[in-house]
Amino acid sequence: MPNISERGITMPESPIRKLVPFAEQAKKRGVKVYHLNIGQPDILTPEVAINAIKNIKMDVVEYSHSAGSESYRIKLAKYYQNIGINVNHHELIVTTGGSEAISFAIMTCMNPGDEVIIPEPFYANYNGFTTAASVVIKPITSVIENGFALPPIEEFEKLITPKTKAILICNPNNPTGYLYSEEELKKLSLLVKKYDLFLFSDEVYREFCYDGQTHFSALQIPEIENNVILMDSVSKRYSACGVRIGVMISKNKEVIATAMKFAQARLSPPSFGQIAGEAALDTPKEYFDEVYNEYISRRNFTVEALNKIPGVFCPTPKGAFYTIARLPIDDSDKFCQWLLNDFEYKKQTIMFAPATGFYSTKGLGKNEVRIAYVLNKEDIKNAMECLEVALKEYPGRVK
Repeated sequence: MPNISERGITMPESPIRKLVPFAEQAKKRGVKVYHLNIGQPDILTPEVAINAIKNIKMDVVEYSHSAGSESYRIKLAKYYQNIGINVNHHELIVTTGGSEAISFAIMTCMNPGDEVIIPEPFYANYNGFTTAASVVIKPITSVIENGFALPPIEEFEKLITPKTKAILICNPNNPTGYLYSEEELKKLSLLVKKYDLFLFSDEVYREFCYDGQTHFSALQIPEIENNVILMDSVSKRYSACGVRIGVMISKNKEVIATAMKFAQARLSPPSFGQIAGEAALDTPKEYFDEVYNEYISRRNFTVEALNKIPGVFCPTPKGAFYTIARLPIDDSDKFCQWLLNDFEYKKQTIMFAPATGFYSTKGLGKNEVRIAYVLNKEDIKNAMECLEVALKEYPGRVK
């Protein structure tokens, strides 16, 4: 039998989804599983988006332009202009989810063997995208003690080699919930300019910034506008993960022209998803106000409940809807599997994502889990009760 590729062998599993078979087995045993492992909100998708899909009038579902339908791109460009990001519709490529935007950016800008610096812990699928492109991640570690703040710029500079081609940030951050400030981004921009690097800025969670904080985009720094590639998605903003629509944005004409070759190779982004995405841009402000207040409430409840459990530490995230908690455990992979295989409390258990999968440096995240506070507060309350009991019973508890 022929061998599969080295690329396939080295392609990492998703730490977010690898425990799904164990969760399915738990459910078959009659155990309710609280899914805090994945960023799938239970928030309703905006009615305008749902109605647009319901009321589609077309006889043929045609390909769109490879960059996305022009009407959507024009409307999307206006959305960015209204929040201080000066782009036009020729500087956008609509993608199949934010995932394809990240993949297009890496494939467009980086050669096999090139290096990208990423603050860790980071969105686990960055590992997959870079592996597929034969690009090397150089991690720079942020720490839970200061809420996973951006490491000092001097530490970034120490990692730069002749092979360094880019820096990648997620702001607000998945998995930590940290929100990078304008000051932090401007410091980073000096490094980007000095070494003429690309800055990949994943801004999927832009709308979710808390405690009076506001989002500052990397594309709002004119000095590096030709170095920045912004990646975005409708998935989280409109609680519409399944429509699979994202966007890659760059003011660098060569980047857009090159990325278009990849866009043409996959023909076009999803037609129905674009219809939903375009309609979602008309979502009323009241929707976002309600969602914002709900996430603030969930965040505060989750963080407070976690920090009340003996041996647990959780910083307060400033954005997105994730947090990383440090637990008194020996191995987060074992613990998360044990929760699904061997533990139940009142016929309930929890599914977390082991934090090991969000680090590139081996050995980190062993006593941490990522928690997505995307469930209603009653479910989160029950999940936190389960966790407190589980930590008392877990054989690998560490004092």
